[in-house]
Amino acid sequence: MDKKNLFKMEIGYLKDKNYQDSLLKIIEELPDYFFIEAASSTGKYHPSYALGEGGLLRHSKAAMRIGYELLGNPAIGDKYTSREKDLMMMSLLVHDGLKLGLPKERYTRFDHPILMANFLIENREKFNLTEEDASFMADVIKTHMGVWTTDYNGEEVLEKPKTKYQSFVHMCDFLASRKVLLVPFDNENNISV
Repeated sequence: MDKKNLFKMEIGYLKDKNYQDSLLKIIEELPDYFFIEAASSTGKYHPSYALGEGGLLRHSKAAMRIGYELLGNPAIGDKYTSREKDLMMMSLLVHDGLKLGLPKERYTRFDHPILMANFLIENREKFNLTEEDASFMADVIKTHMGVWTTDYNGEEVLEKPKTKYQSFVHMCDFLASRKVLLVPFDNENNISV
């Protein structure tokens, strides 16, 4: 599987060439299931485009595209630097990169935001990320679930978003999971607008 080739359009959303290269390195390290599993096994929490084979990939692309569109609006985007925009979009693309754990487990890991955040921190040198950039990405990824912070046993596992960056990433992920918003995809899992 040519993982990098699946994200040509999304890589192009990033302004900084170094961040483009870092994102390609992160993509290469994501487990194979990220590219083939559905975003939701039940269909309860995601729109139709995020279901079935490749649904998690499409959900992640949709979240990044929503971020890209919002950040392109000066009323929203002018609140962020170019660096912050790139890092938030990178984070959106990989926020669910370890949704089923590492190694793959049968069901969604409720703590997958923490797993992905730690994965970025632990491998930052391999991804050519500075400590500051890896920390920024980890901070926005670990809170992407928003207000859904308790696991199946009612235990508080995740943090709620506190910063404008965390809130933005959560908002884009939330919008990408809404059934009322349908993002059109072609047969090759590319957004077709």
